[in-house]
Amino acid sequence: MKPQVLQLNPILVPAINDQLASLYQVHKFFEIDDQPGWMRDNGPAVQAVITGGHTGISRPMLEQLPALKVVAVNGVGTDAVDLAYCRERGLPVTATLGALTEDVADLAIGLLIAACRNICAGDRFVRAGQWELHPQPSAIPLARRFSGMRVGIVGMGRVGRAVATRAAAFGCPISYTDLRRMDDLPYAFVPGLVDLAAQSDALVLCAAADQAEGIVDAAVLDALGPRGFLVNVARGRLVNEADLCAALEAGRIAGVGLDVFVDEPRVPAVLRQSEHATLQAHRASATWETRTAMAQMVADSVAQALAGERPAMSLTT
Repeated sequence: MKPQVLQLNPILVPAINDQLASLYQVHKFFEIDDQPGWMRDNGPAVQAVITGGHTGISRPMLEQLPALKVVAVNGVGTDAVDLAYCRERGLPVTATLGALTEDVADLAIGLLIAACRNICAGDRFVRAGQWELHPQPSAIPLARRFSGMRVGIVGMGRVGRAVATRAAAFGCPISYTDLRRMDDLPYAFVPGLVDLAAQSDALVLCAAADQAEGIVDAAVLDALGPRGFLVNVARGRLVNEADLCAALEAGRIAGVGLDVFVDEPRVPAVLRQSEHATLQAHRASATWETRTAMAQMVADSVAQALAGERPAMSLTT
């Protein structure tokens, strides 16, 4: 009999789904109508769980899976998993660390350029036929140059470093803040977030800080100022959205580029309606290349755990 695998979120790469189905009995929990009943009848046999960063897995569910050997997260966020409990139980929890870096950094720069150059507003202007009605150059406000901007990066992990490399190629002076100075980096370290914002034209949030909340507030936004831009490709809750909406409405910052939000998929009306907001639906890693790499890492983690090995990407064992 094939090992039993419980899948809490879809994997969008057909080849990986085929690979999993050939090796395991995969139960797609999101397609099961009577989930509590299924867990009672089948939970004791499950040896692996595949989940997503947002979904994670609750402790009560984990407690119903006594034969479980691995929780494989198809993403980098693990705050929806009770890691302390998994450590106590000796249960590997894996994540797809490193697979998302290039695409997330690409989108961060893309959002920043789009916000500076009003790319989305210009696209809407042309599509709505407004260019024909208002062909004069003054019909669209002048934009801002991205090249040479002072870019402040919050969080210098894999993504932060990749963003810095890309921004530096545009001639942007780079500074950053993190929990500590990193001696291997050539960029200026600024201990305080308000101070970093004050000396930046654009603030890019890259911190994988699962416990931080609302650190970008009115004080930080005011320090960034009416010519400053905010980009967030990290965690939605790093930003106080009420403060951000107020600052954007009042023109206290120039614009934003956001891929993540506090209460997804609900996005404040102020952000949805603002011509100075460039928005994405949490899609930074949504390329075939990255999603394939992530899904393969998940499959590898399951295979390693079920073979009695410590998964290479384990965060808990």
